[in-house]
Amino acid sequence: METPETPEKTPADTEQPAAEEATGIAAQDWAQASADPQYRAAVVDLLGALAYGELAAFERLAEDAKLAPTLDDKAELAKMASAEFHHFEQLRNRLAAIGEEPTTAMQPFAAALDEFHRQTAPSDWLEGLVKAYVGDSIASDFYREVAVRLDADTRALVLQVLDDTGHATFAVEKVRAAIESEPRVGGRLALWARRLMGEALSQAQRVVADRDALSTMLVGGVAAGFDLAEVGRMFSRITEAHTKRMAALGLAA
Repeated sequence: METPETPEKTPADTEQPAAEEATGIAAQDWAQASADPQYRAAVVDLLGALAYGELAAFERLAEDAKLAPTLDDKAELAKMASAEFHHFEQLRNRLAAIGEEPTTAMQPFAAALDEFHRQTAPSDWLEGLVKAYVGDSIASDFYREVAVRLDADTRALVLQVLDDTGHATFAVEKVRAAIESEPRVGGRLALWARRLMGEALSQAQRVVADRDALSTMLVGGVAAGFDLAEVGRMFSRITEAHTKRMAALGLAA
């Protein structure tokens, strides 16, 4: 079977502007930008949300490995889980380095993320793969959009921990092979992926709405460049990227 290429990158996936093109907060380093207490609070929230997300992803992938049909598949998911935990460690260490207690920073996001994973627990191996690929990618797109408005030091860390852990190629190959073998599986997985999309966007919006510093950042407060119209365009770009990933999996959006 010919393996499809990974979906082309969205604007949020491309390299960030060079330092000379950046303005405002994006042109500053952490030492400069963190002098603004509201910006600092927004970054602590962002890193806390990301850190708990990575920890939850580690736990989920380790659990999903139990559903793997072969030892090779189990090992592949274990490798992905290990990469997620390494990302968690980087974020935890960064929070500690800037004088924040990692557990305290993560705590406000635990309930929402746990509820998302409870609502979207996969019933089988293929649903787990689609969630790892589609669900995690939606979250990554959101954080990449926000990263453009961060100071240079924080932006570099966020983009580093959003690096693909191997989900994309592995999930695409396995899901497309399953659909080729049993075409009716495609309809069920398409419905599942649409549900993931809705739950992930709702969860992202709830998290932002509940945290004043983060919402201010998004609508153009401490990090100039976003406004309410741009937030709408941001979610449109995330939706477009989701449609491309669905096509890569061989599923209808």
